[in-house]
Amino acid sequence: MQKISFPLQGHPHVELNQLLKLVGLCDSGGAGKQIVADGQVKVNGKTELRKTCKIVPGQRVTLGDVQITVTAQ
Repeated sequence: MQKISFPLQGHPHVELNQLLKLVGLCDSGGAGKQIVADGQVKVNGKTELRKTCKIVPGQRVTLGDVQITVTAQ
């Protein structure tokens, strides 16, 4: 499994579809929304269908064999 650490750099959260775009797992926020709507994304081990779900430090997002850990810094 590939592991990615994503620092929020002072922001309180990042929207799920934007996170997928920012780490390079999709080309745009719209593509990210479709991936989420298709049920391919898990947050902390549970399937997440809310496209703009707010991801905060400490949460883990999984898409396929990629796990993203969101950190504050």
